[in-house]
Amino acid sequence: MKRNKIVTLFVILCLIFSILLLAKGIFNYIFPIKYSEYVEKYAEEYDIDKNLIYAVIKQESNFRNDVNSKKGAKGLMQLIDSTGVHVASQLGYDEHDLYDPETNIEFGTRYLSNLIKKYENYKLAITAYNAGEGNVDTWIKQGIIKSDGSNLENIPFKETNMYVRKVLINYKIYSKLY
Repeated sequence: MKRNKIVTLFVILCLIFSILLLAKGIFNYIFPIKYSEYVEKYAEEYDIDKNLIYAVIKQESNFRNDVNSKKGAKGLMQLIDSTGVHVASQLGYDEHDLYDPETNIEFGTRYLSNLIKKYENYKLAITAYNAGEGNVDTWIKQGIIKSDGSNLENIPFKETNMYVRKVLINYKIYSKLY
């Protein structure tokens, strides 16, 4: 009788462990860490949490380097040409290819780093990454959102509001998984 209880308990524990491993495997599949050599390199170089970069890439392109948005954003971190030109000039590059994963991750990370420095808040930086600095500056000036990023639920652009929420959720998941 005692042996049967021990065997039953062992089987239950094995099932629970198997379910947990399967769940982690599913999460790792849904939230991959592709291009880690570039993400980690530029996260360190520009002093940004690598999980925030993964969260942005996940939301922007789902790790597809060949995508274009309707607004002309390109690559993994969905950079528009004018941002690419601006960052390229900061880095001293004459030419650049926004579809190249390393270039796109370097430029996107540099741009995000610039935004974090400007706003001193990664949540506002994510907002500006999507809506543009001009919009964020205006919203802060008008009191629509606070400069500390504490009321981002008031972002007036529905697309940006949802974007920020999704990136923040992705960021939490990446931080817990990796």
